[in-house]
Amino acid sequence: MNDPPDTVAVEQIIAAPPEAIFALLTDPARHRDIDGSGTVRDVKGDSARLELGRVFGMSMRLGIPYSMVSTVVEYEENRLLAWQTRGPGCIGKRVGGRIWRYVLEPVEGGTLVRETWDITHESAITKPLVRRGRNDARKNMAATLRRIEGIVAASS
Repeated sequence: MNDPPDTVAVEQIIAAPPEAIFALLTDPARHRDIDGSGTVRDVKGDSARLELGRVFGMSMRLGIPYSMVSTVVEYEENRLLAWQTRGPGCIGKRVGGRIWRYVLEPVEGGTLVRETWDITHESAITKPLVRRGRNDARKNMAATLRRIEGIVAASS
């Protein structure tokens, strides 16, 4: 797949209905279970079901522990979910901005799931460093889709 310079996308057909996958994606308490990078630790604060405008926090670890705050910026029930991540508090004005997007399309045999890592709106301060993580992002997102597949298969 030939992605634009500030996005990376992976996709996989998962043998499950979009509703099952969407239910998993909209439960921030399950993000640790689906995370293919191993950096997500736990939801911070409210773990209510995600919807447009919902703000949720995550405890993370990549060498050192840190936190991120995300806002759901795109939402279409059982079809589309995207959130934008930033650092907490005033740090968020300088750190973050990437968008994680999931598009679900019903297909024969299940659902085509497309995950996109979009750093178009990443902070100018962090964007050059984050951009170097494209290959890791692709590998980790493919692992995320495999984990989603395993979870929904086990629960059906």
